[in-house]
Amino acid sequence: MFALWSCTRRPVSCTKVWVSLLTLAALRTSAIPNNEVNLLDSRSVVDDLGWIAYPKNGWEEIGEVDENYSPIHTYQVCKVMEHNQNNWLQTNWILTEGAQRVFVELKFTLRDCNSLPGGLGTCKETFNIFYFESNEKQERVIRESDYVKIDTIAADESFTELDLGDRVMKLNTEVRDLGPLTKKGFYLAFQDVGACIALVSVRVFYKKCPAVVKNLALFPDTITGSDSSQLLEVSGICVNMSVAEDLPRMHCSAEGEWLVPIGKCMCQPGYEEQNGTCQACRPGFFKASAQSPSCNKCPPHSFTRAEGCTSCQCEPGYYRGGSDPDNMACTKPPSAPRNAISNVNETSVLLEWAPPAETGGRRDISYSVVCRKVGSDPWRSEECGGHVRYLPGRTGLRNCSVMVTDLLAHTNYTFEVEAVNGVSYLVAPVRRFVTLNVTTNQAAPSLVSVVKKGRAAKDSIALSWKEPERPNGIILEYEIKYFEKDQETSYTIIKSKETEVIADGLRPSSVYVFQIRARTSAGYGGFSQRFEFETSPYLAASRDQGQLPIVAVAVIVGVVLLALVTGFLLSGRRCGYSIAKQDPDEEKMHFHSGLLQLPGVRTYIDPHTYEDPSQAVHEFAKEIDASCITIERVIGAGEFGEVCSGPLRLPGKREFTVAIKTLKAGYTEKQRRDFLAEASIMGQFDHPNIIHLEGVVTKSKPVMIITEYMENGSLDTFLKKNDGQFTVIQLVGMLRGIASGMRYLSDTGFVHRDLAARNILVNSNLVCKVSDFGLSRVLEDDPEAAYTTRGGKIPIRWTAPEAITFRKFTSASDVWSYGIVMWEVMSYGERPYWEMSNQDVIKAVEENYRLPGPMDCPAVLYQLMMDCWQKERNSRPKFDEIVSLLDKLIRNPISLKTLVNSSDRESNLLVEPRSLDGPIFQSVEDWLEGMKMGRYVETFVESGYTTMELVAQMTLDDLRRVGVSLAGHQKKIASSIQEMRVQLMNGSVTF
Repeated sequence: MFALWSCTRRPVSCTKVWVSLLTLAALRTSAIPNNEVNLLDSRSVVDDLGWIAYPKNGWEEIGEVDENYSPIHTYQVCKVMEHNQNNWLQTNWILTEGAQRVFVELKFTLRDCNSLPGGLGTCKETFNIFYFESNEKQERVIRESDYVKIDTIAADESFTELDLGDRVMKLNTEVRDLGPLTKKGFYLAFQDVGACIALVSVRVFYKKCPAVVKNLALFPDTITGSDSSQLLEVSGICVNMSVAEDLPRMHCSAEGEWLVPIGKCMCQPGYEEQNGTCQACRPGFFKASAQSPSCNKCPPHSFTRAEGCTSCQCEPGYYRGGSDPDNMACTKPPSAPRNAISNVNETSVLLEWAPPAETGGRRDISYSVVCRKVGSDPWRSEECGGHVRYLPGRTGLRNCSVMVTDLLAHTNYTFEVEAVNGVSYLVAPVRRFVTLNVTTNQAAPSLVSVVKKGRAAKDSIALSWKEPERPNGIILEYEIKYFEKDQETSYTIIKSKETEVIADGLRPSSVYVFQIRARTSAGYGGFSQRFEFETSPYLAASRDQGQLPIVAVAVIVGVVLLALVTGFLLSGRRCGYSIAKQDPDEEKMHFHSGLLQLPGVRTYIDPHTYEDPSQAVHEFAKEIDASCITIERVIGAGEFGEVCSGPLRLPGKREFTVAIKTLKAGYTEKQRRDFLAEASIMGQFDHPNIIHLEGVVTKSKPVMIITEYMENGSLDTFLKKNDGQFTVIQLVGMLRGIASGMRYLSDTGFVHRDLAARNILVNSNLVCKVSDFGLSRVLEDDPEAAYTTRGGKIPIRWTAPEAITFRKFTSASDVWSYGIVMWEVMSYGERPYWEMSNQDVIKAVEENYRLPGPMDCPAVLYQLMMDCWQKERNSRPKFDEIVSLLDKLIRNPISLKTLVNSSDRESNLLVEPRSLDGPIFQSVEDWLEGMKMGRYVETFVESGYTTMELVAQMTLDDLRRVGVSLAGHQKKIASSIQEMRVQLMNGSVTF
C-alpha cells in the first residue's frame, strides 16, 4: 500500500487518501476495445504528466511505481478543512485526430465526508470536469469563463478511514462524452471545490468502426459521427477479383458498430466465392456472369481445361447458337423429318411428317418446304411460281404439316421438307430433308378475277373478262349471274362460251351486280367477286321536262312538314311536355354531365343527398317480409355484421338461394344509415355484371340486405384455391365481365373507389360481378390494407396516385384499379406489391415503378395493364375501350400467345390448362412450368439439375441451395418431387 497525502495548514489534521498498488497495477492490464482510439491515457505516460495546477498548492501530482517498477501518475487534492476551495487541474493540449465526438474515462477514489472530523461544513463529495477547444497548443491562463462544463462527477463508492486496510480498494469509473468538436484540439480541466479525491487515471478516446471485409467489400476505419444517434453511410471497395454494379454500403453507428449492410460485391466471371474470397473455377467448371452464385459444371458436350473459365467449349460436332445461354448444352443439327405422307385434293396437297429421330438436343426445331414442278424430263425441274400458296407458311413451320394450294391440275410435283434448329446455320450446308413426289388431280378452274364494263345503254350492259389464271383444263362455258342491287333474291343467269356477253332487259339508271364463273369437264369453279355497273338514264330532254313537277312536289312537302314541326313544338310548350310523360315503353335518353346517356342507362343518384336516408332505401330497394327468408348458414363476416346464405321464398315465385347481409345488434343510427346506403346504391343498378339486389328487411330485426348468391365467393380467394386451373381465354372472359360492369357504372356516373378482386364475386358459371359499394369502411383486418387520410380510408395498393394525393376519384381512377385487378387475376390472387409497406408503395408509384408482368401473362394484357397505370389520368383508356379490346382478344385468341416474360415462348394455356399429372416428364422446364414455377428454371439448370432423374433425387436442403426460399414454393415443389418418386416406384411414370 502507499498513501496520498493532503495537509491542511494544521499538519495535525492531515488526511490520507489510500490507493491499492494492486488496483493501480490492474489498470495496465485492461484491454482497449478495437473500436476505441486513445487520444490520451495517463497510464501509458512514462515521464511526468506535466499538467497545470491552479493554484499551485491545490492539485498535487504523485509519482509512484508498481511492483514491476512501471511509473504510476496520480493527482490528488484534499483541502477539506479550508473554506472556499477552487482548485483547477488542466491537461496538456489534446489533438482530436478528426473526431467530432470524444469520450473521457475517469478512474478515481473519493473519501466520505462523514469520515472526516469537523469537515462536514466544507467537505464536498463531487468535482467538476470542463473542456476548452483550440486549434493549436497555447500557453493557458486558467479562467473559468473560458471553459465549457461537461458534468459534475460524483462517486458511486467512497471510502472511510476504516477502509484503509490491506484490501484492494475499488476504483470509481465514470465516462462522459463531449461534442460536437469543431477545432483541431482541446484542453480538459478538473475543478475541485472541497473534496478529498485522488484522480488515478484519465483516458480520452474516440470511437470508430474498425476496418472490416464484409460481402467481399472492404470498409475502412471510420470515425463515428458527432451525434449519438447518427448513422454514417460508408461505401465499401470490392476486393479479391470481385465487382459490383453499385458499391455495397454499411452504416457506422455512434457506438462504433457496423449496421445495415446494403448490397454486396460479386465474384467476377470465372470466379466463385469460397470462405469469403473469390476462387477461380476449376477445370471442367465455369461461371458466365458475376450474378451467378457459384461455378457450374460444364453442360453436356462441352468442356474447359483451364482455371477461371467464363464459358465452356463445345466438343467436336456440337455447337452453341448465338442466342444460347452459356449454361445450355452444346447441340447439333437435327436429322431429316420421318414418315412423310401426302394427301392430294384436286390442286391442293396436304403434307404431313413425323419429327426427326435425332433432334440434336434442341427443342427449337422448325421446318421449311420447297416445291418443284417436274416437267417431261424427270431429271429436270423448276421451282413452283409465286402463285402457289402455303398454309400456314413455307418456312419457320412449328407443326408437322402444311397445306399447299393453287397448284396446277394434272401436274407432277416434288416437295422437300427440311428440318432445321438453332445451330443448323453453323454447319456446312448439308441439307437434311425428306422428299415426296405428288401428282395433282383434275380440278375446276380458278376464279375469274377481271371483269370490264363495255357499252352501257338504258336497258343493257356489255361485259368482257379474262380467262381464269388457272383454267385447269379446257373452258367449256361461262355462267353469268346478275341482279339489281339490293334485290339479290331475284337474279338472272345467262351462259356464254366466249369471254364477253351483253346483258339486256335492264332498267334505266339502275345499278346491277354481276358475278361470273367458268366450267371445265371437272365442273364449275367458284363465282368471281361482285362487280357493280350502272345502266344509262333516259334521254336528257325527257329528264329535264320531268324534273319540274318533281321539284314542285318536293317544295310543297317541305313546307307542310315545317308547319307540322312548328305546331308540334308550340303545343308541347303550352301543354308542359316532358320526357317523364312519354309512353313508358318508349326508349328514354338521359343526360349526365352534359353528355347524352346510353338508352336504358339511368343516372346514379347519391343516397346521401336525401334528407331522410330511409326515403332513398324505399325508393331504390324493395321491402321483403322477413318470413320469406330462412338463414341456413354463415358464409362470412362484414363490417356491420355476419354474411349468411339461405332460401328466399317470394309469393308466386320459385324458391332460390340468396346472400344475406345482417346488421349486428346494438348498432347506432349512423351504422344503420351507412349499412342501408349500400342497398340504396346497389338498387339503382341493373346489369349482368353488377351484383343484383333482391331487396331489404327494415321493418323487423335484424336489418338485412338480400342479394343474389354467388357460389364461388370473392374472386381473389377463388383464384388462390384454383391456382393455374383456368385457360387464358377463361381468365380474359372474367376480366371482360368485370370491365363490362364497370363500363355500366361509369355510364351511370358512379365511381366505385374500391375496385379490387376481393370486391368481385364469382358465381357457378364463372360470371364475375362487381360488388361492395360501401365506399368508406375498414377494408381488411390487416392494418396495412388502408392508408388513412382526412375523409376516410383509401386502399393504397389499388388506388390511382391522384386519388391518394388529392382525393380525385373519377372513372379514370377506377380504370387504374381495374389494371390492378387484371394483375391479380393473371397472377391468381397474388397480393399487389407483395410485402411492401403502403408508404413504400406510394413512393414507388410516384417514382414511376409499376408492377411487373405476372408469370405466363400474355403481352397484350400486360400492355393494357400498363395503359391503365398511366400517370396522367386522361391518358388511360375508357371502360368501353377496354371492353372492345377484350372482345377482340376473345375473338382472336392467337393474339394471346406471346407472353410478356417468356422470350417469345407461346402459351399452352389457350386451349386447356397444363396438368402435372401425366406419364412422361420431358424436361425440367416443362415440369416447373406445369406448376407455374417457371421462375426457377434458370437456377435449377445453373445448379446442375438439368434432367428429371437428378431432380427426383433432390431434398429440401437442395431446394434451398438452388434458391427456392419461399416456404410455399418449397412445399409445392417438394410435394411434386415426392409424387414423382412414388410414380417411379409404381412404374407409372418415365423420363
